[in-house]
Amino acid sequence: EARGASKRTRLGGGSRRFPDAPEFSPSPGGGGGGGSRARQRVSFSGRPEPAASYREGPRGSFSRPSFLQLTPEELLLADDHTGRTVQSPRESRRRLPWSTGYAEVINAGKSQHNEDQACCEAVFVEKRDTLRNNPGLFFYYWGLFDGHAGSGAAIMASKLLHFHIRDQLQDLVDILQDSSAPPICLQKGPSTVLTESSKTSLAEDAEAPNNALPRFHMEKVVSRESLVVGAIENAFKQMDYQIEQERVTRQATGGCCALTVVYLLGKFYVANAGDSRAIVIRNGEIIPMSREFTPETERQRLQFLGYLRPELLGNEFTYFEFPRRIQQKEVGKKMLYRDQNMNGWAYKRIEEDDLKFPLVYGEGKKARMMATIGVTRGLGDHDLKVCNSNIHIKPFLSCTPEVHIYDLTQYEHCPDDVLVLGTDGLWDVTSDQEVATAVTDVLMGYEPNDPCRYTMAAQELVMRSRGVLKDRGWRLANDKLGSGDDISVFVIPLGGPGNYS
Repeated sequence: EARGASKRTRLGGGSRRFPDAPEFSPSPGGGGGGGSRARQRVSFSGRPEPAASYREGPRGSFSRPSFLQLTPEELLLADDHTGRTVQSPRESRRRLPWSTGYAEVINAGKSQHNEDQACCEAVFVEKRDTLRNNPGLFFYYWGLFDGHAGSGAAIMASKLLHFHIRDQLQDLVDILQDSSAPPICLQKGPSTVLTESSKTSLAEDAEAPNNALPRFHMEKVVSRESLVVGAIENAFKQMDYQIEQERVTRQATGGCCALTVVYLLGKFYVANAGDSRAIVIRNGEIIPMSREFTPETERQRLQFLGYLRPELLGNEFTYFEFPRRIQQKEVGKKMLYRDQNMNGWAYKRIEEDDLKFPLVYGEGKKARMMATIGVTRGLGDHDLKVCNSNIHIKPFLSCTPEVHIYDLTQYEHCPDDVLVLGTDGLWDVTSDQEVATAVTDVLMGYEPNDPCRYTMAAQELVMRSRGVLKDRGWRLANDKLGSGDDISVFVIPLGGPGNYS
């Protein structure tokens, strides 16, 4: 939890109010002052290194988010599949920025350890040059990483992704602080602070194309927000590349879904690659801020890749989709199908090749790609293959997130308006409306300035989705099966006194 007070952080020529996080230790080289701004070189050639030292624990060690500050005894409790104790930051220890609420619980035996990871940081973005006449930028960052086939990739991403975002933003410090449209082409050489004369020159260059060129060409106007989106997208790509290059030395096993939020200059940038989700709850209204990426939702993208590069299917799969598996006796008959170009269905004559296993098969949570994985975007999974084969699945997986923007300055928010982030352990058993109702009910029981209200809301969501242990397993209030998966939840307030200017 964090206090509702605020401090002023200088941004360019003006100021912006940020929620106070007095007891929150910023990332090394990150925001909040006191951290070293020294940059380190990367351990793989030609790639920028996040300015943070990431050290793995002993092989097979159990890791939880550092902001929980769990004692060894509490760590054992957090790893107990039987009791499934809900974990949250203790009020007497570290307080998360922005009055953020967080809660998590381990799975019911699905995997040896909790494979979810989380991160909540305040990060400072310093320009690449050494000039001191620009104070840089400051952003808040939240991340949920739902690991699978091991927690190594999720742990690595939770430690480093925000540094990749910071590195991508370093060349944009001046541009993002300038109200004019971003220049199409940056000046050569080291970046410099944009003076009024240089801004005028850039504007003139943008408005006056070379007369020697044909006049029919048009210049696309690019918004500053799209630069931030591009920075986040590139950061995900760099993170995925780093996992690939260092997965052996850092034991970055498996892969992970990634859901992150960046607050920068009055806007939330919600980036999702996987099946975790985020919603805004504002004045009782539910606003989805992400969507799931599964074999069902990305069927056409997967089929199109299989159509373009059939060698990736390994002569074991077909990119066509059928309502069910085809039997040998049905060859020559006409059956319903659809391909990469179709939303609807049609009939085709069945051939021998159609007897192969479909690239996308199953429905809902049982949908799988190549009969192996139920998500189609995320980080890692560089060694994942189809069982008992040499067919790699990574070519069909995308590390590119979909980014949604929420402008906080466009609305008047009250203390009960929140952004909820959750891994699929929450959403598999709890609907958007149930989440909104539960959060609203909890917040109504606390004073608007109570620093623990958002943590209590996060705990309620986790406990509701976990359920209660009965003779027939974990059960919800309606006696349906509770979530047996790891569950991690952030509840981030959107409003309140002094949060925004």
